[in-house]
Amino acid sequence: MNVIRLFATAGRVLSQLRHDPRSIALMLIAPSLLVGLFAWLFSDQEGVFDQFGGPILALFPFIVMFLITSITTLRERRSGTLERLMTTPLAKSDFILGYALAFGLMALLQAVITVSFAVFVCGLETDGPLWQLGLVAVVDALLGTALGLLASAFAQTEFQAVQFMPLLVFPQIILGGLFMPRDQMPDVLHAISDWLPLSYAIDTINAVSAGEEGWDVFGPLLIVVAFMLGALVLASLTLRRRTP
Repeated sequence: MNVIRLFATAGRVLSQLRHDPRSIALMLIAPSLLVGLFAWLFSDQEGVFDQFGGPILALFPFIVMFLITSITTLRERRSGTLERLMTTPLAKSDFILGYALAFGLMALLQAVITVSFAVFVCGLETDGPLWQLGLVAVVDALLGTALGLLASAFAQTEFQAVQFMPLLVFPQIILGGLFMPRDQMPDVLHAISDWLPLSYAIDTINAVSAGEEGWDVFGPLLIVVAFMLGALVLASLTLRRRTP
């Protein structure tokens, strides 16, 4: 890994995004709109948004960053850009980490905007500090980025990249604890949920919302980070120069 090439890759990605207002809007505005829609839906039911608003903050950034990253990376490969870059001294790890850094900066902005909107506009109330909500949102968006990079290595078209959502995203939404506490699930489904990173992101959000501290918050979050790093490593190992 070369730090200069890594930052050069991140700068190139950010420069491309600067000329793509639709992607910027999707990353920075769409999660807040979805949170606002969810809050509006349950505006007449007291306490519902406070109960589910936290996990929603973990869910929407994850989905949005997965879609943006997988499609953008696949577009780089299909256009031949990646193949040309691989003829330079740029290593696969420089490419993957450069993308992760660029989208990580976007994830940070996304988290600040989405959490601020949820708290100050939609009225989300939590017992824990706001910076912890933001931290979880950033880590979860980075997880979506890492899984998006991994999915792009196996997709040949943008439609196929979207098709990975039922495999990598939907099971985590269903079994992550959003609809039912994980300890109340059938034993087999509970065991499966233990291997899904979004489960631990939702556990962390619930711990922050309940005002818990220490390992109850950062233990599950570290597991999410471990999954994220593992996905980045796999994405680097499986990255192909071009789509057949």
